[in-house]
Amino acid sequence: MSRHLEGKTAIITGSTGGLGVGMAEALAGAGAKVMLNGMGDPDEIEALRARIAGESGVEVAYDPADLMKPADVAGMVERTEERWGSVDVLCNNGGVWHVAPTEELTPEHWDAQIATLLSAPFHAIRAALPGMKARGWGRIVNTSSTSGLRGSVEKSGYCAAKHGVIGLTKVVALETAECGITCNAICPGWVLTGMSRPQIDVIARQQGLSHDEAMARMAGSQPTRQFVTKEQIGALVAFLCTDAASQITGASIPIDAGMLAR
Repeated sequence: MSRHLEGKTAIITGSTGGLGVGMAEALAGAGAKVMLNGMGDPDEIEALRARIAGESGVEVAYDPADLMKPADVAGMVERTEERWGSVDVLCNNGGVWHVAPTEELTPEHWDAQIATLLSAPFHAIRAALPGMKARGWGRIVNTSSTSGLRGSVEKSGYCAAKHGVIGLTKVVALETAECGITCNAICPGWVLTGMSRPQIDVIARQQGLSHDEAMARMAGSQPTRQFVTKEQIGALVAFLCTDAASQITGASIPIDAGMLAR
């Protein structure tokens, strides 16, 4: 990986586990200073921060902003700018999902998904754009999903939010098209993360399978019969931050093992 992000600073929400770790590793490996954000055990977060910093040779910090609180999200951008002078790359990746038929999904679970998956990216982008415009350079990568491009039963809140992320991505891309800023959405298929494991448990319970059998069934639902990896997600995000990707903006890019080709 080239060090094409030397001197740049990146915020990655939802980066204390799963896809966000792959993004943090890739962007730090490309030379960017990285602000981690997410939930988890403080000791484990510190170990992750120290490992990425040690492996990449760049500064890595952690901000505990709660993505359900707009002031926290904007404050994270401000604190990063105060610490390092800029926010050049913004990856909106914080995740949550609740699976239930629409009439059974609680208002609280609906609100949590909209706040975390859709409103938080808006608040972060709103706070980061003035600095990006002033510097004439920026990369915004929003994590949508294959569920942002098609419906999925019992995921009304998740699908609604992820479709909304794609709409937000297009608008921001158009508004910044002449500013040296790109805004894209990535749409992962199944990735083996902490968020996917409860779904594996549901498949196992519903179909009378062992955990391993259910995991193989989930992977097998994708044409390649493999999970997408967090490292592949990270590599895609790092590519979108290169000059070679400067004319890719407003795109919704599947990385889904062929799922949407069906």
